Amino acid sequence: MAGKSKAKVKKSAGVKLPKPPKRYREFTKRYPALAQAWELMNQAGADGPLDLHTRRLIKLGIAMGAMREGALRSGVRKCDAEGVTVKEIEQVIALAAGTIGLPAAVACWSWVASALDKD
Repeated sequence: MAGKSKAKVKKSAGVKLPKPPKRYREFTKRYPALAQAWELMNQAGADGPLDLHTRRLIKLGIAMGAMREGALRSGVRKCDAEGVTVKEIEQVIALAAGTIGLPAAVACWSWVASALDKD
């Protein structure tokens, strides 16, 4: 599971993040107030003692637990751009398996692999 996205636009802590999917960009263009509220919610959640690296891994675990494929793929792309290792991402999957079950963990594994394989 390795790969880097070529499309880069948004910055997070000085790191360029992958360009969001086309449908996301269209949605936020159509509903700018929702996009702004989403950004404010994310900023508010970032306030606290956890560093960016830890927050990214926690958000991956939450996406796995909720079986949110899009959120997981997005989170993996962001983790990849910010230097989170594949081994760290894989450990989150292994940790989640005991809570979400093996079939769901395999689905998450598949989504992560797919997100990392895209160029």
